[in-house]
Amino acid sequence: CKYNPVLTDAIEHLTGLDQPTSPAELVDRCIKKWEPGSRTRQERARNLSQFLRHCVSREQMPVIWQPPIDLKEHIGRKPASASSQKADPITDEQIITLLASLPDDDAGMRWTDAIRLITELGLRPIELLFLQVKKDPKTKELYWWCSYEKRTGGGVTKPRRLFALPLIDGAKHIEWDLLNRWKNKRIHLPSLISGNGAADAIATYLNRRDGWKSLKAEAEAVGERVTCYSLRHSYSVRGHQRGIDNGSMALAMGHSIEVHCRSYPWATE
Repeated sequence: CKYNPVLTDAIEHLTGLDQPTSPAELVDRCIKKWEPGSRTRQERARNLSQFLRHCVSREQMPVIWQPPIDLKEHIGRKPASASSQKADPITDEQIITLLASLPDDDAGMRWTDAIRLITELGLRPIELLFLQVKKDPKTKELYWWCSYEKRTGGGVTKPRRLFALPLIDGAKHIEWDLLNRWKNKRIHLPSLISGNGAADAIATYLNRRDGWKSLKAEAEAVGERVTCYSLRHSYSVRGHQRGIDNGSMALAMGHSIEVHCRSYPWATE
């Protein structure tokens, strides 16, 4: 449950020796470890506040524990000197090397398939939880479908059909048979709903792997930054290298062409 991490911290503070005396103080204590303006700080503040509102309105908790209406002062903003958190893409060769370095036990194979799906389909990590295989009623063709709807400043992105772009090893396309394996329930993903979401779960796993550590160090040596979103970004580069236009790539990745060109500079180079 997405509430568990921050609620666990809240209980520790409320049952400790130096207990917070207001909901605002409790929120501040539960988010102080994270950088102002960061996504995690924002999610923790909102989740705790939502839970406190529920307790006051539904569970007869004293009204004094009604959380602040405006959380902006608690969440804060990233400092102007903060470096960009955007991720850089990685090459097919780097991804293949990373996958080969993961354990071949049951848990390792679950994570391997998760990374394969993100890479080949250009997914946001959370979209692993919204995957389906559908059949075209006319052609009988099987195809990938993602039902995820992302809320953005410009509205809500629509569910979309997905298009696989297999990696290339040398001159050969790598075939993982993901669609048929998914359809036949032979792909079992790791747990992606604990902590702060799918991206955080994937990052936690990868950050413990030597192959990933090596890849990040390699990127940092040339002034680049690698995160689990680098796997999704590699999809965009792969598509443009194969001559696919910006509009088609934006549609496949689930955002507008304006966002695509702004977020992926290689799309216009």
